[in-house]
Amino acid sequence: MISQHQVTRFAWVLTFMLLAMGAESQGPPPATYPALPSETPTTFTPVTDSFDYSRREVMIPMRDGVKLHTVILVPKGAKGAPILFTRTPYSATDLTSHDPRGDGGLPAAPSAHLSSILQGYDNANDVIVEGGYIRVVQDVRGRYGSEGDYVMTRPLHGRQNPTPVDEATDTYDSIDWLVKNIPESNGKVGILGISYDGFLPLMALVNPHPALKVSVPMNPMVDGWMGDDWFHYGAFRQQNLPYIYEQEATRNNDAKWWSSNYDDYDMYMQAGSAGALGHIRGLEQVGFWRKLLEHPSYDAFWRDQAMDKVLASQPLRVPVMLVHSLWDQEDIYGAIAVYKAIKPKDTNNDKVFLVMGPWHHGQEIDDGSSLGAIKFNSDTALYFRQNVLRPFLDHCHKDGAPNAGVSPVTAFETGTNTWEHLPAWPAGCASGCTIRPTRLYLSSGLKLGFAAPQPGDAAFDEYISDPAKPVPFRARPIQPVGYGTGYTWAEWLVDDQREASGRQDVLAFVSDVLSAPVKISGQPIANLIASTSGTDSDWVVKVIDVYPDEVANQPGLGGFQLMVSADIFRGRYRESLETAKTIAPDKPLLYRFALPTANHVFLPGHRIMVQIQSSWFPLYDRNPQTFVPNIFWAKPGDYRKAVQRVFHAPNQASFVEMPVVTTP
Repeated sequence: MISQHQVTRFAWVLTFMLLAMGAESQGPPPATYPALPSETPTTFTPVTDSFDYSRREVMIPMRDGVKLHTVILVPKGAKGAPILFTRTPYSATDLTSHDPRGDGGLPAAPSAHLSSILQGYDNANDVIVEGGYIRVVQDVRGRYGSEGDYVMTRPLHGRQNPTPVDEATDTYDSIDWLVKNIPESNGKVGILGISYDGFLPLMALVNPHPALKVSVPMNPMVDGWMGDDWFHYGAFRQQNLPYIYEQEATRNNDAKWWSSNYDDYDMYMQAGSAGALGHIRGLEQVGFWRKLLEHPSYDAFWRDQAMDKVLASQPLRVPVMLVHSLWDQEDIYGAIAVYKAIKPKDTNNDKVFLVMGPWHHGQEIDDGSSLGAIKFNSDTALYFRQNVLRPFLDHCHKDGAPNAGVSPVTAFETGTNTWEHLPAWPAGCASGCTIRPTRLYLSSGLKLGFAAPQPGDAAFDEYISDPAKPVPFRARPIQPVGYGTGYTWAEWLVDDQREASGRQDVLAFVSDVLSAPVKISGQPIANLIASTSGTDSDWVVKVIDVYPDEVANQPGLGGFQLMVSADIFRGRYRESLETAKTIAPDKPLLYRFALPTANHVFLPGHRIMVQIQSSWFPLYDRNPQTFVPNIFWAKPGDYRKAVQRVFHAPNQASFVEMPVVTTP
């Protein structure tokens, strides 16, 4: 039996052992050493006295309490300076920060020079810096540093936007704050921007702030269904899926579309329909994509947002300079549509101006000496900025500035590579000429000419359109939409079209060699009499300048096929753009639609070509050629071959109505 003394002794031993074990596990006491303070200060203040500008970042309150992140760049010593304003969904910080390498490949960083800070999208930095403008760039609501909810090209308050705020009210409120809180300004504001940022200067024209003195929409998004970013006459521009994904998935474009194929042609083919690809990538989480799926036709959703229609119903209070690129691969529809809508309001011919240059989307703020293989013999973009844009802005913003002397229309004539100064568009020339709609007929033997088809000639030409082998819109492998080093997306409208003209599923009608120049100014109109063995079909019509077999000093242009104007039409909308209808199989029907504006001279020694095809892939989604209620959800079994016939008999003549310029 254990005694009490033994129990007590055991407890003491156990306690000692536990204490020893604890001491051993804790180790020796921590070492001590002299203090070595952090080299990073609690607060660091950059010393920027050597900068030639000051930078301010503010949160401007809107009428509903939402605050918008705004970057203000004031030239050193500025006093009584006008403000040049851009609103953007693409990060005000990035658009006002230096890219050390200059190609978008390095993170944004500071620079001591305003001209370097302004390198990038929307920044015609020579005009801004040399003109002494205060530069202001703002994130639209819901993007990057701004508060609030983001809605793609947020519509005006009304049926498509029940909230009391829109891009027009946000612009008004922002300008009101700027003129009251930038002491260096003269209280005059101009707004400009490209693409989405060009849509926003159009919105600024709705109930404009009194301090707004000019609006310069460049390559603006105007009507997303008729011919800008999302559709062209109902055919969906599916290569914009990555843009929608990255633009709306997160506030800061943090979620990135991922690659799965080197060739975009393969990626879109493997997915099937555009709807299927969106579903595979989880795009239905994004609000704008769901709206696209719900509105494949030209219904009120699209009509209510079309800025040409919106501005046609508004008074014209502010001078506007619309800037259009003749080879705009993204928004080739909008600027001309707005010009047509608002020019009739310009009763004194002093408020609506149009500039048309030989550029891709946004090239007017870059080098404009060439586009792809085509050279223009001068820097056309520099000419525009220095001789048109800057005088125009200065005259509108600066007291005592000389009259700009800018013509109502400044248009580059491609082919001859000359600038024209015109009273209106289309005018054809400064004076003394007329524009005569002239039929350029498709004829048997794949001939093209101004003479009508003759009795006894073959009634049609035909090809088989196979959705399993759609016509590529450019030579493969096809890059995704992209800008920067290595990307040639911006050049696809000036690609050599020989890649298509040699295919069995493309009809190429060619004229004789021209002995005299043929000039067109305006929109060619496709007038296609065609049939399909299917119940739906797309029709692509391309007007092409075929160069001589050999070209001195530039051998690569020998036989080059340059698209001058081209577009696609989804056949289901032949009778109504709002209501899709089945096409009667094998029945010749009229498909009439306008092609993009051109200002071009087909020179002697050249030929004119018109190409017809039924797919333009993968830029546009494939038509299954079997009628389905919504092509976004076409199933694999819906995609079928079809026999396509283009008619050119005397009583079924297909032609392109060309706006031919004639002189006495």
